Amino acid sequence: MTGSVDATLDAASRARSAPARTTWPLAAVAGAFTLAQLLLVPPGMGLGWDETVYVSQVGDHAPAAFFSAPRARGVSLLVAPVASWSSSTALLRLYLALLSGLALFAALRAWRGLFPARVLALAGGLFASLWVTLFYGPQAMPNLWVALGALAAVGCFLRARTARTALWGLAAGAALMAWMRPVDAVWATLPLFAAGLARRRWRALLVLSAGLAAGAVQWVAEAYTSYGGLARRLADGSAIQGGLGWHLAVVDHLRALGGRTLCRPCSGALPHPLLTVWWFALPLLAALAVAVAIRARRPAATLLPLGCAATAAFPYLFLIGYAAPRFLLPAYALLAVPLADVLARPLTGRRPVVRALVCAGLAAHLAAQLAVAVRTTENTVGAREAWADTVAALHHRGVRPPCLLTGHEAIPVAYAAGCASAATAGPNADTTPDAIARTARRMPVAALVPAGAAPPGYARGWTSAAVGTVRLYYVVPGAGS
Repeated sequence: MTGSVDATLDAASRARSAPARTTWPLAAVAGAFTLAQLLLVPPGMGLGWDETVYVSQVGDHAPAAFFSAPRARGVSLLVAPVASWSSSTALLRLYLALLSGLALFAALRAWRGLFPARVLALAGGLFASLWVTLFYGPQAMPNLWVALGALAAVGCFLRARTARTALWGLAAGAALMAWMRPVDAVWATLPLFAAGLARRRWRALLVLSAGLAAGAVQWVAEAYTSYGGLARRLADGSAIQGGLGWHLAVVDHLRALGGRTLCRPCSGALPHPLLTVWWFALPLLAALAVAVAIRARRPAATLLPLGCAATAAFPYLFLIGYAAPRFLLPAYALLAVPLADVLARPLTGRRPVVRALVCAGLAAHLAAQLAVAVRTTENTVGAREAWADTVAALHHRGVRPPCLLTGHEAIPVAYAAGCASAATAGPNADTTPDAIARTARRMPVAALVPAGAAPPGYARGWTSAAVGTVRLYYVVPGAGS
């Protein structure tokens, strides 16, 4: 009897310690991800163009920037707890770094029971160590959040049959994706719908659909109230992105791997092979992952994330005529788990030569990613410091709130200066030259023009001054300009 009781107590102890053994490696990876962001991205790095659009919707530092058709309000709501009462970029970066670390932990934990803890920790490390993941972790951008939502949703979908609580995670992951980018959420979940229909998993399909609907309802409603209907909003979004159609953008994405945050137009030489070799290894590792999964008789846990990664990447590789590395973050997140399953085997195997080769390869890959991350961050900080110089020049010349900025990079500069922004052409067009001229009669207005370019017609008679790589054309009513 005593032996039976001891065995029961030992079993209960092991059951209680199992979650801890799974949780701590994932928490360590998530914590390292947050710390790496804080060390890499300067807290005071100014807001980028897209960040400005999202943050300005909820902040009171400056008037809200034009919100174009493809965008969704998810990022604005995500940053609202900080941006609604503080204009501190450092505080916003800290908040997003902590939040993204917690979200990575939750997304990895959604896979518990499907793969060993060491595989999930390695998957988190593979994804979190990419330069594009580190760079965008503390930024107010949607793609990383789509990636983490997709990772959580797929893991919960796979577990939903045996763990009813996973249905809540499936709904939350789907809602997060649709909240950030509704169209991307549809692409990423197509294999889930196919698998659910094939296996007649009606409960999971209902929860998945409800999550997507909950996340997208505001975007759809706004399409009818502000964009002339859903079809019109989709068409406008396509036009802004250059027209959706057959575009082979694979080489563009290869060029962007060297640290180009936006490759549009995308020309020039490919980056050093050390920066692109991992990309060419992805298909091979994916094929090995499928072979391993079939041998282990658990193909669904590998095939489903690989399928979702493929559909998530498809529009950005083949339907859009330009590239940005952040577009493929959902695909990278979904690839991470099955690829980690392949790489973890030699790392824990009994062949020291193979283990040493894999470790050396991972170390070289990590070093290359960190080098690109550092260089990209330095270039970005330099560009945004130039914007700060332009803001200082505007204020010095009397262009202070309330004011209006137009022209080259007007949106981020205007927000930093506390001004409104406007455009007469391009994807952010929201006014006319006559309207700008009328505004200039009652408040300070400035046009930012690249050095050597001609000013717009309405600004030809305004005072001008060179500031860095731009020339300011400005008028300050009542100041004799």
